[in-house]
Amino acid sequence: MQNRLLADKYPIHLLEIEKSETPYEHLDELLRALEAKAEVDPAVRLISVFDHYGHTKMIGGEIRPDILAAKNLIFCFGTKLPDPAMLAVRPRSIGIAELPDRFVISFLEAPMPEANRKMTEWVLSLRKPA
Repeated sequence: MQNRLLADKYPIHLLEIEKSETPYEHLDELLRALEAKAEVDPAVRLISVFDHYGHTKMIGGEIRPDILAAKNLIFCFGTKLPDPAMLAVRPRSIGIAELPDRFVISFLEAPMPEANRKMTEWVLSLRKPA
C-alpha cells in the first residue's frame, strides 16, 4: 500500500494489485468483497456505488484508454459529529479502477485513524492469501 499526495495536496492510500494476485477477476467482484466488509461493521453505513466510468463516458468526458471500468463504493463511518465542518470530509469512498492487467484501489486519507485502519485492512484483504 502506497501513501502519497495526489495533485500535491490530497493524501491518498493506493494499492495496485495484479490480476494474478487476487482471486477476483472483475471490478464488480472486488466491489462486492469490499461491500461485504462494510456491511458487517456496525459503525459503517453503506450509501451507494457510483459508476465513475459510466458517468464519464455518458457525458463525453475523457477516460484514459487502458481503464476498463472505474467505480466508487461510498459509505460513512461517522461515529461522531463534533463539528459541522466534518461534513466536508464525509462520506468516505474507496475507488477501484480495472486495467487490463491489474486493479488500482485508492481512498482519501480520513481524519479518523480507525477509519484509515479499517479501509487499509479491507483493501489489503483483496489479495490472495500468502
